[in-house]
Amino acid sequence: MRPWIVLLSLMLVVSAAAAAPMQTSPARPSTAAPPVPANVPLLAPTVVTGVVSGPGLWKVSKDGHVLWVLGTLSPLPAHMQWESHQVEQVIARSKQVLTQPRLELKADIGFFGKLFLLPSAYGARKNPDGKSLNQVMDAPTYARWLALKRKYIGDDSGIERWRPLFAAQELYKKALKANDLSNDGGVSGTVAALVKSGGMAETPVQYRVEIQHPGDALKAFKAAAPSDIECFNRTLDAVEHDLPAMAERANAWATGDLEALRTQPDSHRRDACVNAITSAGFARQLGLADIPAQLEAAWLAAARDALTKNDTSFAMLPMDELMATDGYLAKLAAQGYTVESPEQQDATEPDIGAAPATSR
Repeated sequence: MRPWIVLLSLMLVVSAAAAAPMQTSPARPSTAAPPVPANVPLLAPTVVTGVVSGPGLWKVSKDGHVLWVLGTLSPLPAHMQWESHQVEQVIARSKQVLTQPRLELKADIGFFGKLFLLPSAYGARKNPDGKSLNQVMDAPTYARWLALKRKYIGDDSGIERWRPLFAAQELYKKALKANDLSNDGGVSGTVAALVKSGGMAETPVQYRVEIQHPGDALKAFKAAAPSDIECFNRTLDAVEHDLPAMAERANAWATGDLEALRTQPDSHRRDACVNAITSAGFARQLGLADIPAQLEAAWLAAARDALTKNDTSFAMLPMDELMATDGYLAKLAAQGYTVESPEQQDATEPDIGAAPATSR
């Protein structure tokens, strides 16, 4: 399962349909909070800043038609300035630009319906029966949470009532910001601006789920919510130990070091969170359990169509999908398309005038 696209899509489900996080392991009796460890290994990673060119493009071709694909990554350096002349040139001559595959939710409930659902949706973010985090997890896990919360979130008593999934997401977001990392480093916005300046419109690649009865969706979530302790633990692991590795991967993307991206392992935090959601009873009831396969099918169909109609097209996909032996591009290769990594292609024009990246 390819992680971050699906996770972000499913988080939309959480907010839009009020179908949110997760049930936890059996609740413990209320006890005094365990002591916070005095020393927590929080290493500040070094992240590149300045103008960077990013990685080269993958080339998918057949019968003289070419689809150029940019591999994206999350997180990326927050203070980098991405300027890829290759991407700019490709978009300028492309007839079609495919968006990254995403889930689209349709829930036509009207303005008053949204107002009616808002309190329920907010309540879905909280633990059932008013329990706090220290009541739904073991003492050592809660101690880890307190240490990291103190470092990255501060004195926020309200978050103690949140379900572990929401609390984990908030911690992760604040930890990225504190370590000069961001979700995509402005890459998607830059591509959108290039497309708009060229007078084109991006072609959305999406799998649509229609939620006809959002109120019932909320009830289904509350009745069969995910078990999110594994997601919570993996997020704590990522924030405690994986930030330096995340920074290395972010730097590798920014400087175009594909070998480092291949050898530097990614955190499995997102897989744990995605699995928690897609395996939950509410996901099956709402038809959300097969989203990864549906998104893959939607993108492959759009890519084949673009390669049939256009001499040149452009798309973006998570880097894992470009490098994995069972990723999207591997599926196209198995269907008879020629797929070339940047290293396999002939030398291309170097970026001119790009300032070197610096570290801090």
